[in-house]
Amino acid sequence: MSGCPDCDRCSTHSLPSPKKDEYVVALAGNANVGKSATFNQLTGVDQEIGNWPGKTVERAEGLLQHRGQRIRVIDLPGIYSITALSTEEQISREFIAHDHPDVVVNVVDASALERNLFFTLQLMELESPLILAVNQMDLAAQKGIVLDFPRLSDLLGIPVIPTVAIQGKGIAELSDAIIRAVRSRPHPRLITYGKEVEDRISRIVDLLPGGAGGYPSRWTAIKLLEGDSDAVWEARKLAPDAVAAAGEFGRELEKIHGEPAATVMSAERYHASEQLVAEVMTIRPPGDNDISLTERIDRIALHPVLGYILLALMIGGLLVWTFIIGAWISEILTAFLSGIAPLNPLIKGTAADIVFNGAWTGLVAALTLIIPYVIPFYLILALIEDSGFLTRFSLMLDRGMHKMGLHGKAIIPLVLGFGCTVPACLSCRIIESPKQKFLAAFLVTLVPCSARTIVILGVVAAFVNIWWALALYLLDFVLIVILGRLAFRLLPGESVGMIMEMPDYHVPHIPGVIGQTWQRTRSLIGIVLPSYLVGSIVITAAYAMGFLEPINTALSPITVLLLGLPVMTGVVFVFGIIRKEMTILALAALFGTTVFSTVLTPVQLIVFALVTMLYVPCLSTILALAKEFGWKKALAISALETGLAIVLGAIVFRVLSPFM
Repeated sequence: MSGCPDCDRCSTHSLPSPKKDEYVVALAGNANVGKSATFNQLTGVDQEIGNWPGKTVERAEGLLQHRGQRIRVIDLPGIYSITALSTEEQISREFIAHDHPDVVVNVVDASALERNLFFTLQLMELESPLILAVNQMDLAAQKGIVLDFPRLSDLLGIPVIPTVAIQGKGIAELSDAIIRAVRSRPHPRLITYGKEVEDRISRIVDLLPGGAGGYPSRWTAIKLLEGDSDAVWEARKLAPDAVAAAGEFGRELEKIHGEPAATVMSAERYHASEQLVAEVMTIRPPGDNDISLTERIDRIALHPVLGYILLALMIGGLLVWTFIIGAWISEILTAFLSGIAPLNPLIKGTAADIVFNGAWTGLVAALTLIIPYVIPFYLILALIEDSGFLTRFSLMLDRGMHKMGLHGKAIIPLVLGFGCTVPACLSCRIIESPKQKFLAAFLVTLVPCSARTIVILGVVAAFVNIWWALALYLLDFVLIVILGRLAFRLLPGESVGMIMEMPDYHVPHIPGVIGQTWQRTRSLIGIVLPSYLVGSIVITAAYAMGFLEPINTALSPITVLLLGLPVMTGVVFVFGIIRKEMTILALAALFGTTVFSTVLTPVQLIVFALVTMLYVPCLSTILALAKEFGWKKALAISALETGLAIVLGAIVFRVLSPFM
């Protein structure tokens, strides 16, 4: 790799200011070198697939947004030369020469570098700004191939970036190199061939007018010497003397070498490739001593099978904490705090009683969220992040996340959402695209958080059966996928790919992990605690003064007629706005029992849990959404999910009633 490894940060190699709103980069290379994988890693979600104008060849185009710069990436067809013998070669040649992309990224296979450099030399003859992405470094390492990238960069005069595109390695460095190259436009050095060839090329160049046919003079001279029919046809009108001389020189080369001039030029390029590879490549028997700890772990973490098993274990561990350990701690904590002062959201008494009871209920709700769920979640997340695993997990999920219009980074807020939706919404900040950031936040509000889990387990699993509880979870996940795809298509704006640096693995720095956990928890407390305290006091006071009683009547067309629930559940859903599991407290207080199967039918229990799971997010989540995206979008999400909950609840009630 050429240049300073930290040149995007050091003062010596600081980036100049951008001069254009959007740059165009073309990816070129042989087939099966990982060019498509590189394109997918750079552009990610928002790709346009169609055909080149007037051609049946597929055209892939996408957007790279990196370090505040927009890059339009064009994936050229995979070809082995640019002699324009095929439609694919003609497309690539004309696009590079006539459309003038700001930079061409030539993707080559590190394990077959000599063969791939044959095409690189042809691109260099076109004199376009060029970057060499040496891909499939993992395969090269398995063959014992070691490359001197600074030396190769010096010989070619262009940036050389090693990558393993399918694993996302080197993509961040390649993105940085693209940003630098679109501004500095690095042109390759002149690669000279044998003396008898160079003499004839230079004599043809002297006979050509500048920019003949839109191509560089040296490139045109080489093509005329090879007898390229397109080049001959284009140059015949502008420089007939050059065409005639090239024909004569070609016959001379054929007489000297006993082969056609085109074959001689191919041999010259292969010879130049051999010399380049001889300078930069060494072969040694591959052994375990040459493999770093990071590479050994990545053999598992990024393995197409073992990697997903490891990922499933990680997510499974987080869910086990949510459903079992966290819920157990929350239950113990709730029982302990209830022993200090009973929890009763439906109370009537003096103003002091109302304020105290409302504040105490809100405080207990906050503590039973933050202590058993949020702090452990943040701690585990910081450990995974600091160790280097989180980037790998994000990469593994990147392709699956594309189904919902997101990329791999979205796994962080989605997993956090199982603990609490508030930190999950705030963690969407790590996503660069405003469209994807809002889409992730919307989907996060649908994830069954710990409070929703308590309702599902405490109402459906306890009094219907565990299978119906699991069915509600499955329905929720299906909705997330479907609504994600719809929202991705309907929301305005652009989506970008995931560019994440791949750090080496290391033992987490415990003081740093604890500090990061505290910083995240402290910022969450500032939203959760005030909203719980104030919201609980206000709703408790409203109930005590009789303001909530008319709500039952007002909501009865929905609760009774559509959802088939008792009329009193209208008030219950109001308490769920503070925190979802408060619906259970309100339900128990209104009906005077915690054995809900004695007052609600199995269908009503399922519908009640379904509506509670989907309708308006809790108050803290609404405040977090408003803080990140504004009140208009926060209220829009709330209204959409409430409508969705009512529609699905009404459908489920009518479908299940005849059978249960």
